[in-house]
Amino acid sequence: MSELRLHNVNKIFPGAVQAVKDFTIDIQPGEFIVLVGPSGCGKTTILRMIAGLESITSGDIYLDGKRINNIAPADRDISMVFQDYALYGHMSVYQNIGFSQIIRHEDQDVIHDKVMDAAEIVELKDQLNRYPKNLSGGQRQRVALGRAIVNKAGVILMDEPLSNLDAKLRVQARQELKKLHHRLGNMFVYVTHDQTEAMTMADRIVVMDGGCIQQIGTPDEVYHQPENVFVGGFIGSPAMNFIQGRIEDCHFIAPGIKLRIPQAMVNGLGSYLARQHFDNQIVLGFRPEHFSEGQDEYSDRITGELEASEFLGNRSLVYFRAADQRIVASLQQNGTKSPGDLLEVFLNMHQVHFFDPKTGSRIRQEGGIQ
Repeated sequence: MSELRLHNVNKIFPGAVQAVKDFTIDIQPGEFIVLVGPSGCGKTTILRMIAGLESITSGDIYLDGKRINNIAPADRDISMVFQDYALYGHMSVYQNIGFSQIIRHEDQDVIHDKVMDAAEIVELKDQLNRYPKNLSGGQRQRVALGRAIVNKAGVILMDEPLSNLDAKLRVQARQELKKLHHRLGNMFVYVTHDQTEAMTMADRIVVMDGGCIQQIGTPDEVYHQPENVFVGGFIGSPAMNFIQGRIEDCHFIAPGIKLRIPQAMVNGLGSYLARQHFDNQIVLGFRPEHFSEGQDEYSDRITGELEASEFLGNRSLVYFRAADQRIVASLQQNGTKSPGDLLEVFLNMHQVHFFDPKTGSRIRQEGGIQ
């Protein structure tokens, strides 16, 4: 079982373009790690440096305690699945899966056994004589996985392997990848810009932006305890809502909004508020699903003008304007109101987060309150 460690890894391209900044993580044997972030955030560059396909400007990568910065890609205990699958069109499925063993001059019987084992794992034993052009997108993806598995590498890297599949097939492929990871027990390091893939497959998620790690945590942690405004806005569909305002007499106040803050939360913000020198400015963050249409002891009212709604079957996404900005709420309602109508909803104030308006960082409250 492989253990992978990246310590203060940096990558600077010509023109002083820094793609990766001080990237540090310890990945345990058998973990499923997903690097997620917008295009250009450095996640694929990280993957290529782990594979040895991209040089490291500074920092170190260790595999099972051995520094591998200058070790050739073929000599690392690593396999990689590319976004375009990189299959050989003139080779059969059998030949594609076994190609890495062929060029290593393995015995033919050994190659056959490895290919058949890999083909069984990815459920392609009945497709071994076919060619890539005759396969579906999902089958081609499984050929690429089979080629990675046949090397029996401790680490399997995947660069957006589901991006070429249609929406329905992506859902199925996510489930298959999770089952495959459980069956193999290998370390998976997976790159995607799709936060749904990250949330549904990862043991831990690495959220990146601008070449920097924004947060590392379980799907539950990055969703319910975002480190900053970027993570809160990137993870979740729809994204977290944010309103800038101020705290005054146990209330959050913004244009047209006055929300009662639980006393324990106000107490937890005490040190932060004591350091502020300008009107106790703060950013309130809350998820769309923390709204309801009825009030209880935990909630307070927000009213605004309805702009649009999207009926999703069991719920509706309702977009309305309050505090001079657009807010989205996920409600169990049938969408009877029309654009321009006044909408009244109730926000669970025990589920909100507070962020620093200057740094964007989540304010860690005292007394263990999140």
